[in-house]
Amino acid sequence: MTNKYNIPQMGFGTFGRTGPEGIAALQFALETGYRHLDTAQSYDTEYECGEALRRSGLPRAEVFVTTKITGVNCARSRLLPSLMKSCETLGVDRVDLTLIHWPVTPGGRLDMPAYLTELAEAQARGLTRLIGVSNFTIADLEEAKTILGPGRIANHQFERHPFLTNQKLVNYCLYNGISVTCYLPLARGVCAGDPVIEAVAKRHVATPHQIALAFSLAQGLIVIPTSGNLERIAENFAARDIRLSTEEIAAIAARNNNARQINPGWSPKWD
Repeated sequence: MTNKYNIPQMGFGTFGRTGPEGIAALQFALETGYRHLDTAQSYDTEYECGEALRRSGLPRAEVFVTTKITGVNCARSRLLPSLMKSCETLGVDRVDLTLIHWPVTPGGRLDMPAYLTELAEAQARGLTRLIGVSNFTIADLEEAKTILGPGRIANHQFERHPFLTNQKLVNYCLYNGISVTCYLPLARGVCAGDPVIEAVAKRHVATPHQIALAFSLAQGLIVIPTSGNLERIAENFAARDIRLSTEEIAAIAARNNNARQINPGWSPKWD
């Protein structure tokens, strides 16, 4: 762990991990050594996360659980009841980290003072240990700081991989003491076949996917890859042991071409 909030750097994303097959993948991830499960109200995997955690036999304190508040539940007076429901579905007294999933919806911007005030109240009530955001811009983060005060946001989750390094946003977060979680850290598999990444992988006797993960891990960032394939789940976890050189990190960073994978038409104005 390299962040002050003790958030495990290697997390397991749970989007798409539904039903019995999803529970099996989550169980295997925990057996492999993952100690960070990333879910969301909109993923419909909170139950699967809780069931896998129960079946694992691991003490609750050993597994870091993140969930995200969906847009409809950011409306005034909805956030707290929705988070209580998430905790009930997960079968936990509290989650470790609660994020606002998006600052916008297809209908427009959400009421930041309303949802951040309730998010802070959720933390005060002990429903969540840490609070944070997802898919915010620097302008959004600055606005959030005026509402909550400095140092309240523990984590920001956004798309980040070798082809979208988002370095301006990463630098802002790290300067302001906000840990960074990279979603889609494998860029949906397109790292495979890239000549630079393939060359680095060959030197390390690793896969391109492992190198993509090692790239963000080397910079102290949190990654949350996911898979339903047990071999790939273990392979991703093994990326923790890869140590890239400064030159290799720079070469991979140079592959950035702002190739954003998640970009709905109603997205905020990205940095």
